Amino acid sequence: MTVYVVEEQNSKKRIDKLLSDINPDQSRSQVQDWISKGLVTVNGNVVKANHKCHLGDKVEWSIPEVQPLEIEAENIPLDVVYEDSDVIVVNKPKGMVVHPSVGHPNGTLVNALLYHCDDLSGINGVERPGIVHRIDKDTSGLLVAAKNDVAHKRLADQLSNKTIERRYEALVHGVIEHDTGMIDAPIGRDPKDRQRMGIVENGRNAITHFRVIKRYQKYTHVECQLETGRTHQIRVHMRYIGFPLVGDPKYGPRKTLDTNGQALHAKVLGFKHPKTNEELYFEVEPPAYFNDLLGTLDL
Repeated sequence: MTVYVVEEQNSKKRIDKLLSDINPDQSRSQVQDWISKGLVTVNGNVVKANHKCHLGDKVEWSIPEVQPLEIEAENIPLDVVYEDSDVIVVNKPKGMVVHPSVGHPNGTLVNALLYHCDDLSGINGVERPGIVHRIDKDTSGLLVAAKNDVAHKRLADQLSNKTIERRYEALVHGVIEHDTGMIDAPIGRDPKDRQRMGIVENGRNAITHFRVIKRYQKYTHVECQLETGRTHQIRVHMRYIGFPLVGDPKYGPRKTLDTNGQALHAKVLGFKHPKTNEELYFEVEPPAYFNDLLGTLDL
């Protein structure tokens, strides 16, 4: 059990912000997860993440030790788009989980990277070696991993500073009338369903830009550009404005096209090389299923 008595400089600070400041090696989302599980109390009471602390409050938290998974290197084919001694860029297939978890101990991108690479950064621990950012299991496309801690930190800084370019192609339900748009709505854990994300008042800032590529009778082919990178951001934002992704089992309608998961592809990835500062730009076309699906739609 760790105890902290709130000092004047931290008075009126949100409890999630306070704890993430006290625990700099933990992300704010991780701290919010602790709070949601009742592992944090203020003056003996369980609180919400937006609770404001006051001078003299007694904050207590007890975090169980994470039992590290035994991660095995697996000879899984990788579509390597670019690789050097600092970074590796891969085109992840639809259906592949990025990092191991209790439900997915093997067959992940991390298992494949451990076999393919001699070394990966250790900043995110043994469960997520090299992983700077992630894309969902059923989202295909570009992802960069770091081979050392210096590269990892510099790429993470670019993510934080919103200088990494990430553009996606998606197919959504409904016909979007505007050619372009911006969605600015905070994203956080859905209070009614902890397995989902949603637009919540005290969520994290999230901005998505979209552009219509082509309209069909009942669907729209769009390009989405991320300004921030929240969990399920495009899926949540497009649902929020009334145009959920085709095939999305979590945020889409029950009646949708059979795509085995959301029709979403990370097409473009651009960033500065963490060592040379060279501008790198990569683009991969959507997988065959995506283009085949577009070919079946009526204009």
